[in-house]
Amino acid sequence: MQEPMRTPLVLPGGIGARGAVRTPVLAAPPQPPQPAPASAHSTVWERWYRVAVVVSDVLATLLACGFGTVLAVALGLSAGTRTAILAVLACSVVLCSLSGSWSPRILGEGPEEYRRVGRGVFAAGVVLAVPGLAFPSWDVRLWVFGVLPLLAVLAVLLRYLLRRYLHSARGTGRCLLPVIAAGDPRTLRDLVERTRLQPHVGWRIEALCVPAAVGQVSEIEGIPVVGDLEGLAGHVRRGGYRVVAVTADQHWTPRRLQRLAWELEDTPAEMVVAPVLMEVAGPRLHVSSVLGMPLLRVSAPVFNGARRIIKSLADWVSAFLLLVLLAPALLVIAAAVKVTDGGPVIYRQRRIGRNGTTFTMLKFRSMVVDADAQLSRLRAANEADGPLFKLRRDPRVTRIGAVLRRYSLDELPQLLNVLTGRMSLVGPRPPLPEESDAYDSEVRRRLLVKPGLTGLWQVSGRSDLSWAESVRLDLRYVENWSLALDAVILWKTVRAVLKKQGAY
Repeated sequence: MQEPMRTPLVLPGGIGARGAVRTPVLAAPPQPPQPAPASAHSTVWERWYRVAVVVSDVLATLLACGFGTVLAVALGLSAGTRTAILAVLACSVVLCSLSGSWSPRILGEGPEEYRRVGRGVFAAGVVLAVPGLAFPSWDVRLWVFGVLPLLAVLAVLLRYLLRRYLHSARGTGRCLLPVIAAGDPRTLRDLVERTRLQPHVGWRIEALCVPAAVGQVSEIEGIPVVGDLEGLAGHVRRGGYRVVAVTADQHWTPRRLQRLAWELEDTPAEMVVAPVLMEVAGPRLHVSSVLGMPLLRVSAPVFNGARRIIKSLADWVSAFLLLVLLAPALLVIAAAVKVTDGGPVIYRQRRIGRNGTTFTMLKFRSMVVDADAQLSRLRAANEADGPLFKLRRDPRVTRIGAVLRRYSLDELPQLLNVLTGRMSLVGPRPPLPEESDAYDSEVRRRLLVKPGLTGLWQVSGRSDLSWAESVRLDLRYVENWSLALDAVILWKTVRAVLKKQGAY
């Protein structure tokens, strides 16, 4: 293995900051330190995981080419297809390697890993198509438009299964990278809590360093404090850590960060610096050079334009197709709700949409007919914080309503809201009018985009989330919205619904 597997700082809900930002060179580098001792932590699992990924890509290629061969014979294509098979095999495997899809830094990272696989397969298609244009007798259409797309699907599917296995292992405390974190105790505490909530990130924080001015602190959140910030590099060498997470503190001047980066160059550790703009990530962050200085550019969030039109079109088409496909199930659910007590099937509620406009949100009725009238006597038993009202065992929920809520089936009529343009498939939770009235200027940014049938709050715990956490997730979505993020959230929504976590 040529380099250690590197994991970037990841925020809850699957959205991460993009790696470390290099600081400008301020002075001549110090003399190279003595080589660090071998890491005390085993990396066997990393080597085996990389081998498994390479084997899965080769297997996907062989399966796709085998399918193409059978199809070519069945269609009676020329013998030149044999050459095409070898070309597909060689191009896809080599270009996947050249595209960095086997790099330990991105293995297990999800979207970035899949993007590189797609880039490699696309490059293979281009390389294969050029000879096809030069030699008309060599028919490569089957391979470019049939075999290669199948190869990409199989490769991504196999990698996804491996990634699920890796995440499962990390959930039991295996396949984790040892981390030492350094910074202000408050930011360290937040980092420790986040890594414990999301073990799939692959970090196990084993030691902390805090500013000398903090005084005698033996541990933070159960993690031992091994020294101050000045001695961080020495602790990395002695401990064999794989990730050095640097969190915010006034100690970290550009000169000190630069010197720390130099001191860590010959160690197996990757230095990861948490950005000051913790909730801004993804496509809004850009590193560019100005006057020889690397600067982090933060672009404005996009609320209009071509991507928004694509999102609206995708919402409309998806909602229409889902309504058509789910029509039998919707009729069965409607009949079950009606039979329960003879009341109305659809529950209508006023909600706040984009830019503060009011609309009527539709749901299958999951409570008794006079549920709103009973709210006042139950408010004292509210289990949620903030303006929300939640009860795990709400007596107003009907028997069929409990089933609908468990699998989020009561929300399917909101597809009609999506079809009419009032909602999106993915977006912030649509607030009640009394909730939005209590918003301050920061929280009101939730209303800059259409509310969604699902969102980060749905895939991060649903009703188990606190008010502050749900607001933070919604704001993060608003700040970092992208089509790729929507696709990831939709995929994770299926898993969240099947697990029934936080559904009541």
